[in-house]
Amino acid sequence: MDEEKGLRKPVGVERGGAAASTKRVPQRSEDCLSDWTLPPLLARAPVFMFSGQGSQKPGMGGDLLAVKEVKETFSCASDVLGYDVADLVLNADPDELNDTRNAQPALCVLSVGIARALMARGVQPAAVLGFSLGQVSALAVSGMLSDEATFALVKARSELMAEAAAAHPGVMSALLKADEDGVAALCEQCAEGEVLVPANFNCPGQIVIAGAPAAVERAEAAWAEAGKRSSRLATSGAFHSPLMADAAAGLAAYLDNVEFSEARIPLVCNVTAAPLFAADARENLVRHLTSPVRFDASVAALTDAGADMFVEVGFGGVLANLVKRIDKTATRACVQDRASFDGCLAVASATDSE
Repeated sequence: MDEEKGLRKPVGVERGGAAASTKRVPQRSEDCLSDWTLPPLLARAPVFMFSGQGSQKPGMGGDLLAVKEVKETFSCASDVLGYDVADLVLNADPDELNDTRNAQPALCVLSVGIARALMARGVQPAAVLGFSLGQVSALAVSGMLSDEATFALVKARSELMAEAAAAHPGVMSALLKADEDGVAALCEQCAEGEVLVPANFNCPGQIVIAGAPAAVERAEAAWAEAGKRSSRLATSGAFHSPLMADAAAGLAAYLDNVEFSEARIPLVCNVTAAPLFAADARENLVRHLTSPVRFDASVAALTDAGADMFVEVGFGGVLANLVKRIDKTATRACVQDRASFDGCLAVASATDSE
């Protein structure tokens, strides 16, 4: 997986247990997270979560392309990107689809299309949250950018990240049974003058590091010596690390010409685990490329605000599984094909009738 650790996808809608004692609240760094907090969210209204790069698979969402809103979203994206996105998703081989320049637009378009289709049928999110790439997808659904501007942004972002990864090679590795202080100490110990940083705070006990290949290898070896496991990710670069500085500079220049609206649906920022506002969007989207993804703290902030239902829109189910590890009481689902789409609508209809 590129930007997120791969886990088995959930089947259908999973309801959390009733015992509050099963909830696990991740550690939060006071120097990294914003003082802004979310307003109370409507009970039983879902949080839409947008999949990150690495979840892509040839043929994903193929049986949803006949759904009106999904079809229209793919058509819009094809006009903006200059190629047939549906053809890419349906017919590209894995290597072609896994190219960052293709994977990011493909997942973004599918995620936005699924969200639009659910919303058109009355499933309105209380908030939106993305994982890395997914934060770009969330910009469209929150109302901060138009679909056209979102697809232009994901094109520029993917190209800049691919170029930075080629110029500054790096790798990523997921550390299991990890805690924030321990990983910070490990990175300091093993960097030896090279880039080595925490990149993704996925859930309690799972932190991804990114950096120069030799530095990550040293960290993996030290982790193993301590009797703990790691899992190298199939990444094309060291995302969310200083090795993406060139991409961040390019994105800053690109965003100088982009205007953001205030979110109509609250969007929780990966960098701060707090609501994203138009005035801060450029800064945080640029920081996003070299700063860690605070997914665990973002979910915790949403549950603190009253969220109890999380619906991943996109593919793979990774985020729904991470939510299970963060808060076992939450209801979670992944909408990625016609069966899960219809299932989500059925659950929403039953909930509305109660």
